[in-house]
Amino acid sequence: MTKQISLFLENKTGRIGEVAKALGANGINMKAFSMTETPDFGILRIVASDTERAVVVLNDANFAVSLTDVVCVECPDRPGSLAGVLDKIANAGIDINYMYAFSVGDTAKFVIKPSDYEMCERILKESGCTII
Repeated sequence: MTKQISLFLENKTGRIGEVAKALGANGINMKAFSMTETPDFGILRIVASDTERAVVVLNDANFAVSLTDVVCVECPDRPGSLAGVLDKIANAGIDINYMYAFSVGDTAKFVIKPSDYEMCERILKESGCTII
């Protein structure tokens, strides 16, 4: 299990850049991130290289920050492999609240917020995935 940082940002030009600048200026890398939006605000979700320090930096920069548990996974990137893993998760009765992913070469990496972390991690490992 990994801690993910969530920030509520006003829908205003440059707000994501302000977050990136604050973290970068303090040597913190965004390992993964996702942005969702509504007309008035967005939710920026970040997996950072140093979560504890990132929370301090972002709070000091007047951002509203919360932490959420997520599972970070690396799997082979082959057609149908994600569908197979998701079927196993669903068959175990685990809900996925949200998920974001990317692939590079033959490897897919994704962040998942499941309803049952331990069971989800077990199923992912049994499916040939690596928890990262």
